Amino acid sequence: MTHARVHPSTADYTTLTTAQQDKFDQVMDRADDTADNGEYTALMLAAAHIAGLDIPYGAEIRKCGCSCYCGTVFNPADPDAHVIEHGEDYNLGRHQCPTCADHHRETA
Repeated sequence: MTHARVHPSTADYTTLTTAQQDKFDQVMDRADDTADNGEYTALMLAAAHIAGLDIPYGAEIRKCGCSCYCGTVFNPADPDAHVIEHGEDYNLGRHQCPTCADHHRETA
């Protein structure tokens, strides 16, 4: 019998090294600004890899954008995640992770 590998669905940004955090931030900033869908997908995969997440091709991640400075990196398509503000003229909006959305939902 083979056991399926279990991949974490979230990561903790605060446990990354300073170098990893800097690289993650740079990659996410580039993903926010790009107009090319292929580049965006590659940048999402790179950011997920830096955070230690194995996401499927085409998936997205976000770092929790709430005011409590939660370090959760998560899938913004999670039905329990909350959009604080949409990314007008950018790719990435501000999202709260499901835990923060449950404990202290924010608005823009």
